[in-house]
Amino acid sequence: MPDNNCCRSISVLITNAHSTGDRCCEVQSEVDVNKHIQECKPTLHVSAVCDKQVTTRHGNRRTGEKTYSCGQCEKWFLTAEQLRWHVHVHNGKYKCSECGKCCRDKGLLTRHRRVHSGEKPFECCFCGKQFAEAGNLKRHERIHSGEKPYKCHFCSKAFRSSDEVNSHLRVHAGDKPFKCLLCEKSFSTSSHLHTHERHIHSDVRPHSCYYCGKQFKQVGDVKRHVRVHTGAKPFSCGQCKEVFGRPDHLKTHLLKSHSKGTWVTCHICQKKFCTKGDLKKHVH
Repeated sequence: MPDNNCCRSISVLITNAHSTGDRCCEVQSEVDVNKHIQECKPTLHVSAVCDKQVTTRHGNRRTGEKTYSCGQCEKWFLTAEQLRWHVHVHNGKYKCSECGKCCRDKGLLTRHRRVHSGEKPFECCFCGKQFAEAGNLKRHERIHSGEKPYKCHFCSKAFRSSDEVNSHLRVHAGDKPFKCLLCEKSFSTSSHLHTHERHIHSDVRPHSCYYCGKQFKQVGDVKRHVRVHTGAKPFSCGQCKEVFGRPDHLKTHLLKSHSKGTWVTCHICQKKFCTKGDLKKHVH
């Protein structure tokens, strides 16, 4: 175990996960981080998770324990390497000349600069849409391929990205961290909050119908409206092949023509309706 006074300076605190868990070093720069790695090397031990002889950093990755802390912003990291990258955010080694933002490495700075230049070097081979980052292109291409590699372990619903499945998990947890500042209603995703704000608290209608000029709040509303002009009916019944212009019309058809007694009943007059929406209109 190295002496607790080694590499003493200000700003960045590294906690080395030795058997005692003592904090052994405080460092200020990338040089000090490298010095710490050499002088305070973690000893080998048997991992309680996988029974392999491993270093402390391996054990941290297995357990998720973050033992390296930045004293300037109090963020914690799994490994010294991650802390070394993070230090650049404070020392300005990779700083954007346009806005002054500091990045942790050269690659992130290159991607950030595309915000200012508008450069989008990654193009979808299916539709030609361009993206500033390769990861965004990869997620987009799953729309064309139908690939959904991320699954919810509660309901097995599949998603195209890890962000989507993480947002979905809030449905099961009941977590609604996104709050409307105007009515304090809460939502599980930021997109649901933005939709609420546009529909309820704003009358801005930026989307117009190509045929008649009617304006709408969302692109989806325009697409549904355009079917009035084109006569498109993309929703078909799988049992009788009848087609419909709206999904709710298909649902009503399925309940009325093909359901086996799946109706909702008014508790006041006992009248039956094929959808909850119809019942709600009846009650009011």
